[in-house]
Amino acid sequence: MAGGNQTTFFGFLLWGLSEHPEQQHILFLLFLWMYVVTVAGNLLVVLAIGTDTHLHTPMYFFLAILSCADILFTSTTVPKALVNIQSQSRSISYAGCLAQLYFFLTFGDMDIFLLATMAYDRYMAICHPLHYMMIMNRQHCTLLVTVCWTLTSLVALTHTFLIFRLSFCSKNIIPDFFCDLGPVMKVFCSDTWVNQLVLLFLGGAVILIPFMPTLVSYIHIFLAILRVPSAQGRYKAFSTCGSHLVVVALFFGTVIRAYLCLSSSSPN
Repeated sequence: MAGGNQTTFFGFLLWGLSEHPEQQHILFLLFLWMYVVTVAGNLLVVLAIGTDTHLHTPMYFFLAILSCADILFTSTTVPKALVNIQSQSRSISYAGCLAQLYFFLTFGDMDIFLLATMAYDRYMAICHPLHYMMIMNRQHCTLLVTVCWTLTSLVALTHTFLIFRLSFCSKNIIPDFFCDLGPVMKVFCSDTWVNQLVLLFLGGAVILIPFMPTLVSYIHIFLAILRVPSAQGRYKAFSTCGSHLVVVALFFGTVIRAYLCLSSSSPN
C-alpha cells in the first residue's frame, strides 16, 4: 500500500474502529442498524411529504431536502465502514478517500445551510405571515437550495484541492473509520499550516454565515411570539419552530466543538 518512495503511495488504512476480532460482529450489526434506521427514517419523511399534498409547503420542502442530504451524508461513510468490517480490511484508495472527504464535507455543510434556510422560512411565516406565500414561492425556495448546494460544494472543493499540495510519506494510517479532514491531514509529512488556516477561517465562515441569520431570525421570532396576546397563540407559534431550534442548537454546538476547537488547538 505504501512505501518509502512517495510516488508508490496509493491508499490509506482506516484505523478508527476496534482491533479486536470478537468485536467486529457487534460493530457491524451496530453500524448496519444505525444506517438502516437513518436511511429508512429519512426516506419515510421524504415519501410522506411527497405523497401528501397538504405538506407541499416551503417548510416541508426544506425538510425533504434536509432528509435527502442526511441520507447522502450517512451513505458517504457508513457503507464503506460496513464493507471494511465485513471483509476485515481497513484499506481505502487515495481517490476513494478524497471522494469520501469531498462528499462528507459537502453534505455536512449542506445541513448547516439548510437549517439556516429553515430558520429564515420560520421567520417569514411568523413575522410576515401576509407576505409569506408570495415571498417563499417555489422559485425562491429552489433558488435558496441551489445557493446552499453551490456554496457547500465550493467549500468542499477548496479543502479537497488543498490536500493535493501535501506530500505523502510512509505513514498511511488514518485514526478514524472514514476520511475526515482533520485525521487525513495527520498522515502527511509536509507542513499543513495552510490547510489548518483555511480550516479555521473557512470553517468559521461556514458556521458563522448560516448561524448569524439563524440567530437574528429567532430573535425576531421570539419578539413576535411575545407580542401575541393569548397563551394559546404563543404556544401555537412556538410549536412551529421549537423542534427546529433544538436541532439547530445541537447541530451547531457539535460542529463548533468538532472542527473549530480542533483546528484552533492544532499545532502549526
